Amino acid sequence: MPHATASWLVDNTGLTFEQIAEFCGLHMLEVQAMADDLASSKYTGRDPVRSGELTMAEIEKGQADPNYRLKMHKAPVTVSRTKGPRYTPVSKRQDKPDGIAWILRNHPEISDAQIGKLIGTTRTTIAAIRDRSHWNIANIQPKDPVTLGLCSQRELDAIVAKAAKRAGIEDDGQDDIRLGDDREALIEELRAEREAASRAASEAAQEAEVAAWLEAKRAAEAAGE
Repeated sequence: MPHATASWLVDNTGLTFEQIAEFCGLHMLEVQAMADDLASSKYTGRDPVRSGELTMAEIEKGQADPNYRLKMHKAPVTVSRTKGPRYTPVSKRQDKPDGIAWILRNHPEISDAQIGKLIGTTRTTIAAIRDRSHWNIANIQPKDPVTLGLCSQRELDAIVAKAAKRAGIEDDGQDDIRLGDDREALIEELRAEREAASRAASEAAQEAEVAAWLEAKRAAEAAGE
């Protein structure tokens, strides 16, 4: 559970994003999104000290030296799984079509089998999104599956590199730029949505306060009569 562990380290330690990302096997931008509270879904923190994977002494070493790489005290217990699509929590399953659409748009060289394994979906769903026959196509918006929490940046990069090699595509560095642009755009979109929700809540509170004041005034006037 790298995301849950990273979330706990962000909230409870002074470790750098790089240190946390390196220890949890995540991309630094994923950790930064957690720290900025911009992650598409919230993770319940998992204490690596309690599970025995880290010691407080090891964390203190890392906090004292930003260049120090944390050493795992005990490897986490691995859970074996049968072959098949990746399991995705129910709360994130509605995001799958957005992630699939993003991959189809930005990396058409990736095969349906690779997409299915990366995100945990079926060829039928991928085909429906590709030919726009999906039942919810009007509401599907391409979004980076990493930002959505459907996969890690390392997993996506590995599949992109493998697909590009098989397709004979030269790496000109443009994909990295495009990935960065899309991620920044999504982060800005999430920030704007959060600010809009905050403004709406504030306006609603003000309207409720005014309505309560008017009601109290009318009641006082009625009592005075």
